[in-house]
Amino acid sequence: MKSQSKAAAANREAVTWLPDLPRSKVPLVRPADANLFVRFGRDQSGSYLVISAILMPVLIGLVGLGTDYGVWLNASQRMQAAADAAAFSAATLLTGGNGGDVTTQANAIASTFGFANGTNGASVTINHPPTSGANAGTAGAVEVIIRQPQSRFFSAMISSGALTVAARSVALSGNSGVGCVLSLNQTASAAISLQGTSNVALTGCSLYDNSNSGSALSVGGSSTLSALAVEVVGGVSGKTNITTSQGVTTAVSPMANPYANASYGSYSGCAYNNYTAKNTVTLSPGVYCGGLNLNAGANVTLQPGTYYLDRGSLSVNGGATLTRTDVTLVFSSSTGNNYASATINGGATVNLSAPTTGPTAGIVIFGDSNMPTGTSFKFNGGTTQMFTGAIYVPQAAAEFAGGANTSRACTQLVADTIAFKGNANFAINCSGSGTKPIGSTLATLVE
Repeated sequence: MKSQSKAAAANREAVTWLPDLPRSKVPLVRPADANLFVRFGRDQSGSYLVISAILMPVLIGLVGLGTDYGVWLNASQRMQAAADAAAFSAATLLTGGNGGDVTTQANAIASTFGFANGTNGASVTINHPPTSGANAGTAGAVEVIIRQPQSRFFSAMISSGALTVAARSVALSGNSGVGCVLSLNQTASAAISLQGTSNVALTGCSLYDNSNSGSALSVGGSSTLSALAVEVVGGVSGKTNITTSQGVTTAVSPMANPYANASYGSYSGCAYNNYTAKNTVTLSPGVYCGGLNLNAGANVTLQPGTYYLDRGSLSVNGGATLTRTDVTLVFSSSTGNNYASATINGGATVNLSAPTTGPTAGIVIFGDSNMPTGTSFKFNGGTTQMFTGAIYVPQAAAEFAGGANTSRACTQLVADTIAFKGNANFAINCSGSGTKPIGSTLATLVE
């Protein structure tokens, strides 16, 4: 009975705070809930102050860490900018074989960003070539690593350990003017391809592929490619079969067409129609309509000048010889149909050199840019095939095999697509030849 009376008294006490309202308007409050409210209101223990006091350093530390992180992030961004600029500048120094102290150049650039080696705890490490990453050991690459310890401010409340921020950048030296093979097609798969057992050696010069395809450059079978550098807008298939001294770089910007503004002038009429050579003969510049065919045993010498092939094709069969300096062979069509093309077969001897002055300076083979894309040009003469100057056929599907292997050569191949179907050798010792340089990249950040 006493326990019941005590409970009733507690319940009555719990509701004494309610206003004097009509019975129908009194809120429904369970005795137990009301008791909790009353107990909370009368609580004088102050435990929340204890909990707050315990958590306050942690909360302040977290706020301080966030503030310090902002400071460290700013330092990291400045450090990365310094590493990028230092690597790019040092790699640019190497472009085209320029001399200069790479370490001195990189340190000088890093200093302008406030990161001088050995000052304020900063360390600047320059590796040429890089010692780590995808370009480790690449001769034309420069690696810059910057480190510097950072002060703790608010976050020192939760940790007193030293914190070091670091940044790393790798740049690859460019190949200004040292390109010898350029594919202009911007979407084709295998825009440049090596098939079978092809062995393509680009002596001291680079290959550029403007296609954005994932397999823009394809080195298939047991083919091999060696070059100064390889730069591809898209991707590379068969990369393990490529050897370079300055690296294989993908995802680059398209290379400009160096002969885009070249002109071969105008022509009219026909000096010859469907001309066929069967023996020793000397030909003069002019318009050759319907093609120019050299049979086996033909020995043709060209006088200096421009030869217009209007429709038809140039066909040089095995056993035929075609030679001359200071000549340009233009492939076109006066009717806009049946554009002239070329086929040079194995066993043929071809030795042609471009003029060094005039509107077609540096161009030995000149394809009309209006011809249909994919027009066939086959230069498969083997090692007895020699072109000094540019083979410029911007709309052609060019097949190439051969090219004399000489350190004195100057040969450029610019086409829509290029297929190497045999051994080929290029070099670009083109001083005084009238050719235009292919490539204008100073340096590229690659890591």
